[in-house]
Amino acid sequence: MTEPNDNAAAPPDWATAVLVLGDGTVLWGRGIGAAAEAVGEVCFNTSITGYQEILTDPSYAGQIITFTFPHIGNVGANDEDIETLTPAARGLVLRADISQPSNHRALGHLHDWLKGHGLAGIAGIDTRRLTRLIRDGGAPNGVVQHSPEGRFDLDRLRQMAAEWPGLEGMDLADEVSCRQSYTWDETQWALGKGHGRQEQPMYHVVAMDFGIKRNILRCLASARCRVTVVPASAGAEEILAQRPDGIFLSNGPGDPAATGTYAVPTVQALLASGKPIFGICLGHQILALALGAGTEKMHMGHRGANQPVKDLATGKVEITSQNHGFVVRRETLPSGVVETHTSLFDGSLEGLRVEDRPVFSVQYHPEASPGPQDSHYLFQRFIDLMDVE
Repeated sequence: MTEPNDNAAAPPDWATAVLVLGDGTVLWGRGIGAAAEAVGEVCFNTSITGYQEILTDPSYAGQIITFTFPHIGNVGANDEDIETLTPAARGLVLRADISQPSNHRALGHLHDWLKGHGLAGIAGIDTRRLTRLIRDGGAPNGVVQHSPEGRFDLDRLRQMAAEWPGLEGMDLADEVSCRQSYTWDETQWALGKGHGRQEQPMYHVVAMDFGIKRNILRCLASARCRVTVVPASAGAEEILAQRPDGIFLSNGPGDPAATGTYAVPTVQALLASGKPIFGICLGHQILALALGAGTEKMHMGHRGANQPVKDLATGKVEITSQNHGFVVRRETLPSGVVETHTSLFDGSLEGLRVEDRPVFSVQYHPEASPGPQDSHYLFQRFIDLMDVE
């Protein structure tokens, strides 16, 4: 088993992978997935299932994911539990070797799936200690390299980790957004049936793709929506020309202030149209910027499927899935914009609405797949706003 601060100049005989952090820390382990290397921000996710959805969530662009749950790979890999065709995550870190698949839906081994997508990872790391390091010191830059021959240039890897600019100020939405508009009608998955099709939509929603997850689109389709997805760079005139009943602002990676240089003016024009607007994650942050609020990078962010959030209107607590490293600063909310949801972990702002317009957003993921599903009601709230229109 690797030691978390093993800074030896030469790798142990058994090491086929290494994780090098920006401060020079070297962690030896066993390689998984592709024989490759990747640099990014090292974060952690506390979910106990859904690893394939996590790895394909476009919001993880630029990040190396540490899984705190020790059994990764036990449900194998399939073609249905994905949020995008091409994974945006840079790599992954595990405590134990990938588990053998034991699930009736498995079509293959996670190791083979990782290799097929060019994703490199490392196993055999003390992920509890690495998680504490991230918790206490913030998410560091890092490089993961899988070398089956056990050959590593530590000086070069340390330099890569130290010189990577970090996510603050980085626009990654443009990298993961679609390049042209498309329509979506696939509905949510059901046991024994798979995904269905929405053949009798009642509403038309235009979704701005900052890195949209497929299950968001499925939830909208299941809520009787015909969905038109447009690139992150789409202008307000192009969006309104689609004659939508409502507008959706998607999740996505990177710094909202960087993406906002082109998205905020568009959202401001959409706000002026009076159309119902619903934002999630990065879409929530961009909406806040368009309304005049500010955002900032968090110490370590929220990433997991067990995040408690309080609905300030009802007093109810929802268990939510989250993945974000930036947050809307509560003290910058302008008059007429009110906080609706609060994190019970750290008190950060988790939702807002505009008092005189059909506009609201949340920081977390109500569409979470495989779950939890406490917040699915937010899609019906969006539908209700379109019904009023």
